[in-house]
This record gives sequence, C-alpha cells and structure tokens, in this order.
Amino acid sequence: MSVRTLPLLFLNLGGEMLYVLDQRLRAQNIPGDKARKDEWTEVDRKRVLNDIISTMFNRKFMEELFKPQELYSKKALRTVYDRLAHASIMRLNQASMDKLYDLMTMAFKYQVLLCPRPKDVLLVTFNHLDAIKGFIQDSPTILHQVDETLRQLTETYGTLSAGEFQLIRQTLLIFFQDLHIRVSTFLKDKVQNSNGRFVLPVSGPVPWGTQVPGLIRMFNNKGEEVKKTEFKHGGNYVPASKEGSFELHGDRVLKLGTNIHAALCRPKELTYEVINIQVTQDKQQKEELARIMGEFEIPEQPKLSTNKGDDLLAMMDEL
Repeated sequence: MSVRTLPLLFLNLGGEMLYVLDQRLRAQNIPGDKARKDEWTEVDRKRVLNDIISTMFNRKFMEELFKPQELYSKKALRTVYDRLAHASIMRLNQASMDKLYDLMTMAFKYQVLLCPRPKDVLLVTFNHLDAIKGFIQDSPTILHQVDETLRQLTETYGTLSAGEFQLIRQTLLIFFQDLHIRVSTFLKDKVQNSNGRFVLPVSGPVPWGTQVPGLIRMFNNKGEEVKKTEFKHGGNYVPASKEGSFELHGDRVLKLGTNIHAALCRPKELTYEVINIQVTQDKQQKEELARIMGEFEIPEQPKLSTNKGDDLLAMMDEL
C-alpha cells in the first residue's frame, strides 16, 4: 500500500463532487430578479461552490493531507465528504448524499482504470484542479488556495518513479475493487456491464516508452536477463508514437470520462446490498482523522428559507 495515495484520492473525488453539484445547481438556476426565496440563483451557485472549495483547500488541512499516511477507511472518508458537501447553505438528505458519493467514486474509478500509465493518474488530478479553478475565477483568495495545492502536487509527485506510481495505482484499485455500482451513462455507452463492472479496451496504441504486451523477461539479483517467455495477450495493440504523449512538464490535459452528470441506476435486487468496509483504525489514525475533521467545522449559515437546498439532488432521479 502506498502512503502517497490519499491526496490523489481526496482531490479527484472532490473534483467529481463539484462537477455534479455545479451541474445540478445550474439546472435549477433561476434569474435573480425572478427567483422566489426558496429557489436557487446564480449567486447561490457561486456561493455554494466557493464555500465548499474554500473549505476543501484549507491550508492546514492540505498540509495534513499531504503527509505520508495510509488511506482512511471508506467509512471515514465518506464522513469527510458528508461534512464537505454541507460546508455552505446547501443541504442534502441521506439518499441524495449516497447517490452523490456513488457517482463520485464510480467516475473516478473509471478514470483510474483508463489511465494508460500509472503516472497518468496525476494528470487526471491536474484536470480536476483546472476545472475547479474555473468555478472560482472571481475569487482570487480561493484561487490562491488551489494554486498552492497544485504546487504541492508537483513538488510531491513530480519526481516519483514509475514503480511508485504503480504502487499508488494498485492502492487506488484496492480501494475501489468492491464497488460495482451501475451508472446510467456508463451503461448507455456500453462501458459498464449490467453487473456494474467496467468494459476496458484491449486494443490501440500502448503508452510512449512501453512495449506491446506479449513478452515476460526474468532477471537475476544482478539485474541480468536470464529468461524470456512469450504469451498471447488477446488484444490488438500497436506501438505508440512520441507525438501526442503526455508528460508532467508539458500538456497535462487528459480527458478520461470526467464530468459525469448521470443519475445512478441501481437495480432493485441490489438496493440493500451490503458492502463490507474497513472500520478498524488504530489510535494514531483516529487522532489524525480527528485533526482533519476539525478543519471541516461548519460555520453557522444564514437561513435563506425553510426549504432551499434541503434536497438538491432529488431531481437527479428525473435524468
């Protein structure tokens, strides 16, 4: 398990959460001069995103997040996002928060699976942060918070080896391995089977600097190659050209199915399916989590109305 995985997991899931919330707020947006007190306006949308992003990128929280540490349990991480989603005037009921978190996790899981190289998960993270910056263009103070996190990402991950990124990828996949929730957009595009498992491509160019699958090399403890074994990979792979390859110091735009605005499609027989999650933490982890959660203390918000924001994602059922 990699001790460098938590920041990438937190930032990418947070980015997916902000995509969905922004889409739902825009869908309910009413011009300010025509809106009733219980309806959402563009001002409300910006306020919600600003409040959540400001809390998410709190300086002390980010400093704690980037310290080498094991991943938190699914239950503990979910608690963090519950608090984060309610860091503004918006309020979600339990069912809507469940649906939101399911969308977040499945979208990022798919992106991790599609990464041609393990290090590309960092490019996905940069994508999310770039999109988040687009939400707060009119808020220079919050922009500075996000830029500082971008600096920390480059500083922390820019020099890691391919092996270290492979360990990060494995840690992420272990975290996601028991999650097979069906999403309507994925089902419609046939990238997800009816059992919730993703359909991955087995053809096309391999990443620059790598070889087409089909050969296993074995080395001794001196690093000398001692044996070769060939195998049938079952795909249709071709070598990649250097043109269009992605490097961290160059073009870091990598579109891998982000911006998922789909309703969750959960079959009736799986409605109450129990997923086993890790709930055991040692004393040190509990203390660290308590410190992190302390950064998510939610200030008292002015009450705009009795209904506004009570259940923002209820409309997702209509998609």
